[in-house]
Amino acid sequence: MSPPDPGGRRAPAGREVLRRLRWPLTHRLGTHTAGDERSRYLGPGVEYADVREYEPSEDARLIDWNLTARSDRPFIRQSHQERGLDVWLVLDASRSLDWGTSRVLKREAVQELVELLTILLARHGGRVGAIVFDAQVRRIFPLRGGRYGRLWLLSRIESETAAVGAPGQTDLATALERAGRLIRRPSLVIVISDFLVESGWQLPMKSLALRHDVVAARVSDPRESEIPAIGIVTFEDAETGAQVEVDTTSKRLRERYRVAAQDKRARLRADLKSSRAQLLEISTSEPVINQLIAYLRVRQATRAQLRSRRFG
Repeated sequence: MSPPDPGGRRAPAGREVLRRLRWPLTHRLGTHTAGDERSRYLGPGVEYADVREYEPSEDARLIDWNLTARSDRPFIRQSHQERGLDVWLVLDASRSLDWGTSRVLKREAVQELVELLTILLARHGGRVGAIVFDAQVRRIFPLRGGRYGRLWLLSRIESETAAVGAPGQTDLATALERAGRLIRRPSLVIVISDFLVESGWQLPMKSLALRHDVVAARVSDPRESEIPAIGIVTFEDAETGAQVEVDTTSKRLRERYRVAAQDKRARLRADLKSSRAQLLEISTSEPVINQLIAYLRVRQATRAQLRSRRFG
């Protein structure tokens, strides 16, 4: 049975599954105390790192007595300390998100994804902050931990992303550069956007991924990949207001649109791979929670394979 939520209702099955999962990290990113993520720091912990010879000034309780018994001098077993994880959401709030032809608008899918991510990542001592942008960086919300910190962050993000931003092209590059200057500790950085942006973000993304674990969550709608034959339609760019009238009954036009969309998606994948960022695909045509759970399971399996190759 599903556990009740704070309102007395039972939590949906998907959320119960999500609560049993953890975000598989590709690097040891735990930094602040009071958490249980693996860190780069050595000291008391669970995950073995190394052994070294005991020095007389150290606490004798740290001695590895099993290893010491097999040698002629005492040794200390070193482990990776458990620390809390810092998570930053670089969040697109541009006008292009006000589009959706399936279950929900892209903006609604983004808001649902943010809620699920905070539930998943604010546990185990994690702290979550956010950088909200469109044609410029709009707001920066500092890292918050715990249940009340998570709820505070969600309410601020919801208010900020619900407000209509300034017209203009989405400036992802500036948001990533700002994130690079702001985020000092090794962190998990999740960039949530539809990636309908101008080029120039690739280098800042690559620079960010040198120090942090970066995931690009691309939110899309099925009609961005292909258009149906529905007659004469006027398309408008939500960010610039530019309009164009097209005849969607033209088979040649629909095919050109489909090929162009495929090419654009392939370029995005290649750019993210070159930038060493992982891709999380979210579509408005399916429940966001199902897509997130599927991504986490694939990522866990991939990480387990890499670990087996490394230590096998």
